[in-house]
Amino acid sequence: MATIGDIGVSALINILSMLAFLIAFALLRIQPMNDRVYFTKWYIAGKRSSPRNRGGGVVGKIVNLNFKTYLSFLNWIPQALQMSESEIIAHAGFDSAVFLRIYLLGLKIFGPIAVVALLVLIPVNASGGTLFFLSRDLVVSNIDKLSISNVRPKSYKFFVHISMEYLFTFWACYMLYKEYDRVASMRLKFLASKDRCPEQFTVLVRNVPHISGHTVSDSVESFFQKNHPGHYLCHQGVYSAKKFAKLVKKRNKLQNWLDYNQLKFERQPDKRPTRKTGFLGLWGKRVDSIDFYKQEIKDLDEKMIIERQKIMKDPKSVMPAAFVSFKSRWGAAVCAQTQQSKNPTLWLTRWAPEPRDVYWKNLAIPFVSLTIRKLMISVLLFALVFFYIIPIAFVQSLANLEGLERVAPFLRPLIEWKLAKSFLQGFVPGLALKIFLFVLPSILMIMSKIEGHVCLSVLERRTAAKYYYFMLVNVFLGSIVTGTAFQQLHAFLHQSATQIPRNIGVSIPMKATFFITYIMIDGWAGIAGEILRLKPLVIFQLKKMFIVKTERDLEKAMDPKSIDFPETLPSLQLYFLLGTVYMAVTPILLPFILIFFAFAFFVYRHQVINVYNQKYESAGAFWPHVHGRIIGSLIISQLLLMGLLSTKKAANSTPFLVALPILTLTFHQYCKSRFEPAFRKYPLEEAMTKDTQDEASSASDIDLKSYLADAYLHPIFHAVEEVELTEVKVDKPRPI
Repeated sequence: MATIGDIGVSALINILSMLAFLIAFALLRIQPMNDRVYFTKWYIAGKRSSPRNRGGGVVGKIVNLNFKTYLSFLNWIPQALQMSESEIIAHAGFDSAVFLRIYLLGLKIFGPIAVVALLVLIPVNASGGTLFFLSRDLVVSNIDKLSISNVRPKSYKFFVHISMEYLFTFWACYMLYKEYDRVASMRLKFLASKDRCPEQFTVLVRNVPHISGHTVSDSVESFFQKNHPGHYLCHQGVYSAKKFAKLVKKRNKLQNWLDYNQLKFERQPDKRPTRKTGFLGLWGKRVDSIDFYKQEIKDLDEKMIIERQKIMKDPKSVMPAAFVSFKSRWGAAVCAQTQQSKNPTLWLTRWAPEPRDVYWKNLAIPFVSLTIRKLMISVLLFALVFFYIIPIAFVQSLANLEGLERVAPFLRPLIEWKLAKSFLQGFVPGLALKIFLFVLPSILMIMSKIEGHVCLSVLERRTAAKYYYFMLVNVFLGSIVTGTAFQQLHAFLHQSATQIPRNIGVSIPMKATFFITYIMIDGWAGIAGEILRLKPLVIFQLKKMFIVKTERDLEKAMDPKSIDFPETLPSLQLYFLLGTVYMAVTPILLPFILIFFAFAFFVYRHQVINVYNQKYESAGAFWPHVHGRIIGSLIISQLLLMGLLSTKKAANSTPFLVALPILTLTFHQYCKSRFEPAFRKYPLEEAMTKDTQDEASSASDIDLKSYLADAYLHPIFHAVEEVELTEVKVDKPRPI
């Protein structure tokens, strides 16, 4: 059981790590050689140029020689707060702005709760004295004496905890309502203000039935001309083009080598670059490199033209899916939100995601296959969750050394070494858990792709859902159950079975010490590591040294990341869960959560403004999930408190909690019916208003059919059309 001293050691290690990361970031970000790593967003937007083009000599293009900037190296702190929310929406997108509001919501909910809980509940808990008498059987620490476990059974003090649970729940629901209302209004306003874009007029159609003697294209055109007369405009087929994709990839490599050799010749005009024609240029006849790559590209272009024509004409290459466009937003809204056929498994329609949000590999999965895939992934997820209980149990054995010592006395020499004990209990458990969770999001993303979702945004939301349920079962409930088993193993083995519920009821609040160490590792040092971007920095510098030859290579080396929703959202929701569960049980945990929300808001605001480049825009479609899981956290906290009070023989006070989960669920149902339609459906009224505005403006003069014709053409076809055989220049430093 971690003591106050162990928590202090962990806090010291994590605070020093935070400061080291922040100081390193402040110094690294002002070095010209790292500019593209820490200001990626501005380079992509074309609003920042490389420091190499700003003068200062060779050394000045690598290291910052302006010593005045070192005196103001912390000026990034106020800069991160200067941009308003509307400016962030215009600069980084609506998803980014809504994501930041989750951290503000955490501060709004837990700030007042922490003040009240620390002033009211801490004195009530500390005056109990129960753990003093139980310390012979149970492993306790000074922190546990500030929790509800320290209150004597049958005490009237439990009415204070119940009253606080009601107060805290009503406050959380009030803030959730205000925030849901605010985000829903922002979303409708954002959608209404958007300029004309392809997804407003387009519907994705899947499971197009096979009709003998008709191609998929003929079937789609015939069906929609018949059932949506006057509204159907055109459609874009979905093609299977794996061989063509390989040719595109090969062409890009050849184009890159051509750019490199042209650049090399530009720097040394008196000597044309050459290469050998054999494998990897190791043997064969020596030829002019520029002419060689131009001819290779020309030959490959002819193959690609033939392959593309083959794909377009071959019925086997056309998938039973299509992007169908309409003459108006109203027509698209009607089609996307209605059933098209009496057979509900055919002609499945939904709003088309924006072109960059499409996950092309899953567009043609049949309806039956989707059902089987989802069932299979559900079984695999169930197995994965329980497989991970083994490492979770190992982590908890580190967090409860005293309980382990009683069962395994041979570990006593190591456990009784004070420094090792503080390190093992205060720092290692949280770090070990973080390591075990490192590869999990990637595994869950693969599982979501197998399920068959057709949007990157949906893939990330489904992965986030899996990760959250995993953390709920393993990180939260698993840590409590396995931790309690290890921690109180001696009591379980030597007392009667009737005493076990009492020990579990007392032990659950004691896990707050483990979660405090986890918050400091993940929420303090982890967030500081996020702003440092050490891994992207090292990878970028290595690519620049060994791979970058052209400006195109330099842009790829930046590898702009977006907000990692599959990992970040579940972690955020875990903090909401910990806060709601422990706010009336062990409120000493709340200040640690508040520090996380404040620090993370600040860091992610900086990253959203300067670094992240969103892959898609879902207009905050993830907010209903965030709201629902916070409500779930409130209900879990209420049920756990009821269970805890039942072990404390508080029969007179426990029934007063029964109404609270019912009220919370009623509130959730109201919010769901009141606000969620704004995130699931597009009102016909809004669609008609936008269409009317277009007709009254110059937008009506645009040829909509030509605008939408290739909007949903597969990216590999666009990639070839956009390539131009022009010289690409890159300003690389000459050898000193």
